[in-house]
Amino acid sequence: MNAAEVRSVLTQCLPGYQADTVTLLEEGEDNRAFDVDGALVVRFALEPDPAAIDREARLLNAVAAVVPVPVPVPAFVLAERGCLAYPKLPGIPLLDLPQRLEHAESLAAQLSGLLAVLHAIPPESMAGLAAVDDQPMTEWLAEAAAFYPAVAGRLPARFRPRVEAFLAADPPSRGHVRVFTHNDLGAEHVLVDAATWAVTGILDWTDAALTDPAYDHGLLHRDLGPAVLAELPSDVRERAVFYARCSVLEELAYALESGKRKYAANALSALPWLFGQVESR
Repeated sequence: MNAAEVRSVLTQCLPGYQADTVTLLEEGEDNRAFDVDGALVVRFALEPDPAAIDREARLLNAVAAVVPVPVPVPAFVLAERGCLAYPKLPGIPLLDLPQRLEHAESLAAQLSGLLAVLHAIPPESMAGLAAVDDQPMTEWLAEAAAFYPAVAGRLPARFRPRVEAFLAADPPSRGHVRVFTHNDLGAEHVLVDAATWAVTGILDWTDAALTDPAYDHGLLHRDLGPAVLAELPSDVRERAVFYARCSVLEELAYALESGKRKYAANALSALPWLFGQVESR
């Protein structure tokens, strides 16, 4: 996928549209996105799945109708090429704003409100749009342990025994009801106005699923700190901390493999509140 292919799909889907600039916006594990004239985002799946692209487009329209913040609303879909385009949302990715921790309480309140709306959507109404993604806690822990050897050398020495104690402990119990959620609500997918710190959009709903309500809270805890946990019930809080600890090892491994320094910096900065103390079970 390159600028020429972007221009090709624009010609096919928006006849008469003349793009002045096409620049690579972001490349993640699943997608490559291009900015067109600062107004349109054209995204390609790295492994095209036409049915999945069509389903995501329908999901985005459904979500946009109920959530309190903007989400990508498809301008066009070219499912056979794994392509989805939408008007560019305003704001800066939270991951690109190091001072985000100074505004953690406000951000946590806004994002917790978003999650409350998502989690209140009747799961059966999203069953045809979002799959179940709810692996056992023991598998989460096993995957985190598998990432550990690749990242151990980058962890400050004082945190290694605490990480190892976490990996050796039993995970929390699963007892939860599945809800519809974003399922990848890390700082890279949250757009904010850097002047007001208002959330201006939520990106990348590719992984949206029916799963544990604690999971997205866990990713926000990883990226924003303990303020995210304040209003959660104790059982949800326990699982959110667990997911945050597992995901920080995965994020650091991804950052080291891909060379994405800001992801590594984000993961390492979370260690003090994630592994400042580890309870044994």
